[in-house]
Amino acid sequence: MLTHNDKGSRLIITTREGAVAAHASRGHTITLEALPEDKAWDLFCKKAFPRETNHECHAELKPLSEEIVSKCKGLPLAVVSVGSLLCVCEKTMEEWRRVNNQLSWEINNNSRLGHIRNVLYLSFIYLPTHLKSCFLYCSLFPEDYVFTRKKLVRLLTAEGFVKERGRNTLEEVAEGYLKELIDRNMLQLVERNSFGRMKKFKMHDILRELAVELCQKNCFGVAYGGEREGTLEMDGRRLVLHKLMTDNPEPVYGIHQLRTFITLDNSMPSFTLLPLLCKESRYLTVLELSGLPIEKVPDAIGDLFNLRHLGLRDSKVKMLPRSVEKLSNLLTLDLSGSDIHGLPSGIVKLKKLRHLFAERHIKGFRQLAYCSGVHIPKGLGNLINLQTLQALEAHDDSLRLLGELRQLRSLRLLNVKGIYCGCISESLARMQYLSFLDVNASDENEVLQLNVLLPNLQKLTLRGRLAEGALDESPLFQAVGGQNLYELSLFWSQLREDPLPSLSRLSNLTYLQFTRAYRGEQLAFLTGWFPKLKILSLRDLPNLNRLEIQYCAMASLENLFLTNLSSMTEVPAGIEFLTSIKYLGFHQISRDFLPSLRQCSAIQGIMSRVGCSLRD
Repeated sequence: MLTHNDKGSRLIITTREGAVAAHASRGHTITLEALPEDKAWDLFCKKAFPRETNHECHAELKPLSEEIVSKCKGLPLAVVSVGSLLCVCEKTMEEWRRVNNQLSWEINNNSRLGHIRNVLYLSFIYLPTHLKSCFLYCSLFPEDYVFTRKKLVRLLTAEGFVKERGRNTLEEVAEGYLKELIDRNMLQLVERNSFGRMKKFKMHDILRELAVELCQKNCFGVAYGGEREGTLEMDGRRLVLHKLMTDNPEPVYGIHQLRTFITLDNSMPSFTLLPLLCKESRYLTVLELSGLPIEKVPDAIGDLFNLRHLGLRDSKVKMLPRSVEKLSNLLTLDLSGSDIHGLPSGIVKLKKLRHLFAERHIKGFRQLAYCSGVHIPKGLGNLINLQTLQALEAHDDSLRLLGELRQLRSLRLLNVKGIYCGCISESLARMQYLSFLDVNASDENEVLQLNVLLPNLQKLTLRGRLAEGALDESPLFQAVGGQNLYELSLFWSQLREDPLPSLSRLSNLTYLQFTRAYRGEQLAFLTGWFPKLKILSLRDLPNLNRLEIQYCAMASLENLFLTNLSSMTEVPAGIEFLTSIKYLGFHQISRDFLPSLRQCSAIQGIMSRVGCSLRD
């Protein structure tokens, strides 16, 4: 990085902010990752045992030392500071156990660790106002809690932290907030999706401890992890219950002032919880009770006039009371995985509703009818702000009004009959922002034929028989119409001709899945096809007996899944050309295929390159 150019001095600039680093010349930016475990251990030992031979840790202190180092999560500043603190402590198990047990307190209160606190606090101070609340909010969740982008965006929006910016939706603005926090290293990116969009992230433990302290000082919220029994005194308007130690859910003092209640403990007693909250916490904005075995929603839910987020995912709720129509400020209603089959007629009065989840998985995802949805009564067109609708049971009356939902970004349709496809195509043509579409046929004989151009579509799933020539005729699969399509999943398509020549026009695909989609015997990936594809899954293709991969086909492929290909007896020809492969999975393979797999030199080469072994 430091070029020898005979011009004298060199300048190194360090920053926590990605926007500052972006001003450096291309190729002159180094992104520092957390230290790997072995490097963090070496650094710790140098600081904690500077006078020992080879800085070797005392044998009796090693288990505690390893636990302490693990809590630093590879942050060099924390490793050095904690190691230096322990250097001046007595080298006894009692002393080191004391430090380990109160490490969080030490970071916030010990003057020897003040510089850690000061550096991290400075990062917080310089956060723009709109990011400070989002940062503190994340600290209310447990250590190492992995956030998903979509859910956190919905929560931040419901909390009122997100302000409008131009023509962007609140959700798009919130996603920008999260990106800013990651660029400033206040959140850690854990995973991206196949086409590079942020998917999962978490908060560093040391940063979280700082944020928890700030939450308490500013009465922002309370994170309760079951560390103590008895009355829980509320000194904030947000409560996130990680775990409850008692069987009685009522010992919460100050519950009347709650604005947010989130529980992460699925074993928490729930019989009286929801009625209690509806009665005592009348100003609730966010109520997230996903996973609790709640069977009934009380009529009093309609009195929560300020409620913007209601989460009952994976509950046992069978129906909603009519009073739900009074929740005029509701933005998100999450009933996914519950026992609800229908919604009250008044649901169409919730004109601010943006996200509606009401699907229930009833079979394995490889089946055609793997889930059920809800039938929305007359008035569907009133929900003009709806962005997410999963999943709608297709009926004549609702499909005629579907086109009124012009803000939709995500749509899943179930029980679709072939005769509905024309009406559906007309409605979809009016949804210029649609980025996710999942259409499921009512049975394997119904033909899906969607002739519509969706320029912003990124993910497409079709479950059901496709019309002859659909891949060549439908705008969904054309180079122009599908230019933004990144993920394509075809189930039960009953294709007779090799679909790859037609789909190869979709040069931006990063994810491709066939499940019972093809009846032919051969598939060939030719040179130059699918240059950005990262994940390929071929599943339940009983007639496929030959798979060919030519040189420079799927040049970016990282994950290959071959499942239940009962006629395949030979390893795919050209598999050695997959030089970017990271995971190679053969599942439910035939007995005839296994010897071929074990003897294939190309497979052995891949396993050697990625550092794995062959397992039955």
